[in-house]
Amino acid sequence: MSAAHSTGAGDGAGLIGVDLVGLDEDLGATSSDVIRVLADRIAATGRAASGETLATDAIAREASVGTGVPGGIAIPHARSTSVTAPTLAFTRLARTVPFGAPDGDADVVFMIAVPDGADKDHLTVLSTLARALIREDFTAALRAATTPQEIVDLVDREVGGEVAAAGVGAAGVGAAGRASTATGQEARPTPAADTHVVDSDTTGTAGRRKVIVGVTACPTGIAHTYMAADALVAAAQRAGAEMHVETQGSSQVEPLDPALIARADAVVFAVDVDVRDRSRFAGKPLVSGPVKRGVDEPDAMIAEALRAADDPAATRVSGSAAEAGTSTAKDEHFGQALKRWLLTGVSYMIPFVAGGGLLIALGFLLSGYGIALAHGDDGVNNAVWTLQHSTLLDLPSQGLGYYLGAAAFQIGSVSLGFLVAALAGYIAYAIADRPGIAPGFVAGSIAVFMNAGFLGGLVGGLIAGAAAYWIGRIPTWRWLRGLMPVVIIPLFASIIASGLMLLVLGGPIAWLMTQLTGFLNSLSGASAVLLGIILGLMMAFDLGGPVNKVAYAFAVAGLGAGSASNVVPFEIMAAVMAAGMVPPLALALASTVLYRKGFTKPERENGKAAWLLGASFISEGAIPFAAADPLRVIPASMVGAAVTGAISMAADVTSRAPHGGFFVFFAIGNLLMFTVAIVAGTVVSALVLVALKKWVRRAPAATDAAAGEAASAGETVGQRAPVAA
Repeated sequence: MSAAHSTGAGDGAGLIGVDLVGLDEDLGATSSDVIRVLADRIAATGRAASGETLATDAIAREASVGTGVPGGIAIPHARSTSVTAPTLAFTRLARTVPFGAPDGDADVVFMIAVPDGADKDHLTVLSTLARALIREDFTAALRAATTPQEIVDLVDREVGGEVAAAGVGAAGVGAAGRASTATGQEARPTPAADTHVVDSDTTGTAGRRKVIVGVTACPTGIAHTYMAADALVAAAQRAGAEMHVETQGSSQVEPLDPALIARADAVVFAVDVDVRDRSRFAGKPLVSGPVKRGVDEPDAMIAEALRAADDPAATRVSGSAAEAGTSTAKDEHFGQALKRWLLTGVSYMIPFVAGGGLLIALGFLLSGYGIALAHGDDGVNNAVWTLQHSTLLDLPSQGLGYYLGAAAFQIGSVSLGFLVAALAGYIAYAIADRPGIAPGFVAGSIAVFMNAGFLGGLVGGLIAGAAAYWIGRIPTWRWLRGLMPVVIIPLFASIIASGLMLLVLGGPIAWLMTQLTGFLNSLSGASAVLLGIILGLMMAFDLGGPVNKVAYAFAVAGLGAGSASNVVPFEIMAAVMAAGMVPPLALALASTVLYRKGFTKPERENGKAAWLLGASFISEGAIPFAAADPLRVIPASMVGAAVTGAISMAADVTSRAPHGGFFVFFAIGNLLMFTVAIVAGTVVSALVLVALKKWVRRAPAATDAAAGEAASAGETVGQRAPVAA
């Protein structure tokens, strides 16, 4: 890639070169075929460590929503750990290929490859290019180019001009025509700002123009976010309306002015992810849809918004994530929504448990298990009671370390006390956004009061979220809408959810939790080993996905119920953590020691990192291997993890820490057998994987490029299957 292809501003230098451009090529019949070739092209220039990994990430992104846009254009793109520098690859196809555009197949394809954690300047340049691709003059020039150098020059001129204009700032964003117009004339948005408007003073009519505000956002925040914004702005201009869009993309987000939101007549959400702080728009008429609709059908969305502005019965923003048009879109199944709600609650709960569990383990390390014993008749912990009634100059003979351990134990215990409330609060938040948090926390606290435990928190959070969501959808007077998310919804949702928990559901759930606890405490011998096997299989099934998270959440939730007389929850936590460490450690062993020639060079490099990831209990360290070869990696991982779970439960290994792997050794009971279980599972998984790689052949590759990747891995050509989207 030649440094001569500089934008002149520095930010775009080296994004594209003649070695990344192909003209009038036949790259296959599917979008995956094209993506693989372009990914390999990027890897060949040294801009990605693995073309296969980059292709896997881009194909997965393509599978979620097609990247084709009107006009025969496609922009496959992905963030990938494999990418070493922001890069563009281009092809003009000899035969069109479907990329999901509503008006037909694509013949012009830009692939945008961005490193995970790319800096804002590069992302701004890339988003600028994405915007340009909806302009007819730019795409016509791409189709008319006769040499790769012409393509490079076109891109450099486009990116360089926008970077030079980036100093305009927010004050200049409102200039008329700073978005793409229907004629495709020079009218470009400023990439330095994330708020795009059409000047409201471009007509001579006496009446006030309708004001529409909107948010655009896509999962990667690179291309569709900005293209949808510009398309909506241009559509609003054609309709004679004033449009302001907040792009919640990878570049810095500039929130819309609250005064502007207050005078808006309608709101448009073109998003594939949750809208940040959507309660700002509460009460406004709403039109929502996926971000791709903002690119493909901007005129239709604007027309709907203008009609909604005059319709008293129009759907309105309630402050609930359920109307954001993302993962809670109308086509989402209830089961998918339920999974997302529960996993949101678990993800917010884990920090309370992680910090609390580690502090309790540290307290035991410094002070011994005696700090958990009651003092006299007042029921407070012995060492903590002494701390409350002493000073550092008046500590008894046990020493300062003993009392520091007691302090750590007490802080950890308080932190764990938030477990159920945080779970319920953030389940409700996932359902109803901010108005659901307070009712959820209260319902979770009532579950604790009723001894309904973890299960009570789940039920209470779901009820609180549903109540908050339902109340938020009740039509009300305009003057009352501002009070809804901060007063009315929390008040009545708390009454409904906590009232049901206190008067109706708390008792039965508490009884069920007592029975479950008794059953777990009775496990021994073969039944405990079976539980360990099941937990191990779940931890390795999807390596950080929903099944893995269910097993992990089950273990973490039990930590709060563990005690010196009830160690079963600690045994379950140890089995889950040990089993979760096996997949990355096994892949590290197989790729760097046992069977190096069976893995590509990038996989061997990933294997080196997987040693540390596995030792730290980061199961996701195995994902790059599983993504490239799921039918051999995942079964091998499950076998070893099941072995580890069984050994851990059989040996009564315990863990009072929810995370950390070997680095929380002080929180592990029976550290020797914990290590033995992990080593055994790691060796078993590695040997099974090596056997599968040697003797289980894969389906023939779909492209020569994929076969080339196979050859570099030491396999015969034709053994590697196409990477699934």
